[in-house]
Amino acid sequence: MQDHGSDQVRKRRVFYIPGYDPIHPRRYRELYRKEGAAQAAISGYDIALSPKSSGGPYGWHVSSTQDGAAVEADIEVLVWSDIVRDSMGKSIAATYGQLIQTATTYIFSGALFGLMRLRKGPVIAALYPIFALILQALIGIGTGLAISAILWKILPDSTPIWTISTALTAATLALTLRWFRKYDGKFFAYYLMHDYAFTARRGGANPPELEARMAAFATRIEHAMTEDWDEVLVVGHSSGTHLAVSILADLIRENRLPPSLLGKYPGGELAAGQGGAAPPVLSFLSLGQVVPMVSYLPRATRLRADLAYLSTRPELFWLDVTAPGDGCAFALCDPVAVSGVAPAGQIHPLVISAAFTQTLSPARWRELRWRFFRLHFQYLCAFDRPGDYDYFRLTAGPQTLGARFAGRAASKSVITTRANRFTNTT
Repeated sequence: MQDHGSDQVRKRRVFYIPGYDPIHPRRYRELYRKEGAAQAAISGYDIALSPKSSGGPYGWHVSSTQDGAAVEADIEVLVWSDIVRDSMGKSIAATYGQLIQTATTYIFSGALFGLMRLRKGPVIAALYPIFALILQALIGIGTGLAISAILWKILPDSTPIWTISTALTAATLALTLRWFRKYDGKFFAYYLMHDYAFTARRGGANPPELEARMAAFATRIEHAMTEDWDEVLVVGHSSGTHLAVSILADLIRENRLPPSLLGKYPGGELAAGQGGAAPPVLSFLSLGQVVPMVSYLPRATRLRADLAYLSTRPELFWLDVTAPGDGCAFALCDPVAVSGVAPAGQIHPLVISAAFTQTLSPARWRELRWRFFRLHFQYLCAFDRPGDYDYFRLTAGPQTLGARFAGRAASKSVITTRANRFTNTT
């Protein structure tokens, strides 16, 4: 095996955990291909994709030359889109039932009011599907009543107008709701409602099918840590962040990582007295995290315990990247501290901003500013004026995550407000 004791990377294994996304993972390959080429042209390096050779259900291989160094990376998507699709297979009536249950969970648990003390953007995003679905129903009812009012004027008095009016309003409502659901790709009301309902239905606890999938993900990462890589990088985006937190906490807590990994944080040095080849450096990159949406719920004890545990572990380096311009993320919120579980020995994560208003050109920012869903994926895309955050340097560049950000201070406006009513971890 290679000597992995240095901070230089020639071979990297990347595990990407997407958020709540029902789409086939090929979208991430195509996004990486398109945006990687754009970033390479802007930043002056080379990057190319080909089929990966390291096994696994879905991914791609990246060859890149950056700063005069050639790097090979295998990127694997840890797929749970089938679980997402199953959770979205609800009737219109069932979706409105989810609306009531989800709103009740967040309001009566007090979670909603705690979240509002952190960031208004993601709270508005959470409320949006509730108001949108109610508005869609009101449009349907209002249209039906308007048509009925016209009939009242033109039909003879002997017509059973009340029966016709009721049936017509119900039919109009049904047709209206079906139309909105058909075009939900433009409105995202049903999609977001299913997303928040998936989290809320068990009060923040993971459903059994997701726990089983996370265990399989952990095994994939565990196996990679025994292979010939310089760095194993776990990337969690959006809801994928809190999945990654629990997966990595399980691996460390259960002693499933190479023993010589202890002591690698933050400089990548091989632990004293180990001898032989070092294991890969373990790194964790969280992007656009929405951790408080889960950790503020009463039954999210597993996640809160995992956050507290992982934040103290020297076996890995954890970088958290958000941006105030992303209205769907809890921007610059330390996910451990705001969850109310920051221990005395906390060393993770390093919280920095992708600073969209500075790293995107004024024209690009104007184009994307109100496209909230697209901005939530900007972390995976090219920047016109990249700062120290560049997704393609982190996943295909010649330095480990910890080395690239060694000495980097957290953003000045990091939020550590403890607004969580529920801080129990058992």
